[in-house]
Amino acid sequence: MLLAIDCGNTNTVFSIWDGEKFLCTLRTSTHHARTADAYFTWYSTLVKHFGIDVEITEVIISSTVPRVVFNLRVFTDRFFGCRPIVVGKPECRLPVEPRVDEGTQVGPDRLVNTAGAYDRHGGDLIVVDFGTATTFDVVDHDGAYVGGVIAPGVNLSLEALHTAAAALPHVDVTKPPHVIGTNTVDCMQSGVFWGYVGLINGICDRIKAEFGRPMRVISTGGLAPLFQQGHAMFDVFEDDLTMHGLTVIHNHNKEG
Repeated sequence: MLLAIDCGNTNTVFSIWDGEKFLCTLRTSTHHARTADAYFTWYSTLVKHFGIDVEITEVIISSTVPRVVFNLRVFTDRFFGCRPIVVGKPECRLPVEPRVDEGTQVGPDRLVNTAGAYDRHGGDLIVVDFGTATTFDVVDHDGAYVGGVIAPGVNLSLEALHTAAAALPHVDVTKPPHVIGTNTVDCMQSGVFWGYVGLINGICDRIKAEFGRPMRVISTGGLAPLFQQGHAMFDVFEDDLTMHGLTVIHNHNKEG
């Protein structure tokens, strides 16, 4: 049984894969000081709650926070007796190597999203991921990651707005009733929501024009369905794209 772990800047997600489907998905906040024992206490408690009794024999990890990888390695070795595959490390082979500037280190999350999106949808893609940052990954015809765009995340932008302007409150990310706000909260929500719709559509248009071929846009991340309401140009929403990408990369390494 495979345990797929995706560690982002804000949240860490564990999913158990039985070869055909994910049996459960567990989520916790990312904390670089969390020990292997703390991971196991949290993990085993939730797995027991869901009534899942399986033996984990393989683990794959993608982490954008390098400092957590050591404790996750100890966690897998101590409690499952296996050495994890870590995306981005030299020993982890990718289905297709990225084509970027020499010396560039591509984020593991972007490599995983690329692998997952290509496996499901083929090439010539833009993958828009709503995480701590909003990223745009360009996937070539053969499944290679060939570059992209990194923009501030939606919640990060809201937090910066609140922090820099003391009179402005915290607000939820939601589609406002009108573009023209008639109170402070509506004005802020309109700026963030419609501003990001414009950012998404504008960047995707420019990528397509520069790429020179028809492209499909795949969205992932918790806020993607919200922005679809604003007529953002997503062709498909994939809720589990990152986890699926981890299973693709794991299979590729096992087959080799």
